[in-house]
Amino acid sequence: MKIKAQIIDEIGLQRTITRLAHEIIERNKGVDNLVLLGMRTRGEFLANRLKNKIKEIDGKEIPTGVLDVTLYRDDFRTRIKQPEVSVSNITFDINEKDVILADDVLYTGRTARAALDAIMDFGRPRTVQLCVLVDRGHREFPIKADYVGRNIPTSLNEEVKVKMKEIDETDGVFLIDSSI
Repeated sequence: MKIKAQIIDEIGLQRTITRLAHEIIERNKGVDNLVLLGMRTRGEFLANRLKNKIKEIDGKEIPTGVLDVTLYRDDFRTRIKQPEVSVSNITFDINEKDVILADDVLYTGRTARAALDAIMDFGRPRTVQLCVLVDRGHREFPIKADYVGRNIPTSLNEEVKVKMKEIDETDGVFLIDSSI
């Protein structure tokens, strides 16, 4: 893998998360009915950062959980040789809540579709809103994010790699040449 460009640096990532938090608060007219669910792996870190930023802005703590969608994917048997299954961690009621589903990159829409199936096993939310750091295009399902940090049009031989300190020891968004 060859890095073609750094799209967002550490400071840019902080700014993006701040903007996303403001958009979420504004669109929902506050945070009283919100819950955050981060998709494993980097979506969970995004959700935690959004939770902290929203608390900083609005002064209220939002219930935050982790959603693992591995077994809900329609391609996990064919695409993933040995699926790495983790456990979802949602310790609060999501019925009639406005769920903010956080993920790092929106690509084909398959992961978001799987997340919708997984969420329904935990209850019936009032709404589900999708928040992503990066939308790179190439959708295979009719799924659109409600909150997008950055639109990065890519070719099919490019990837977008999000790095977060919690797991990667650095923050940034990188465009990768995957043809090499």
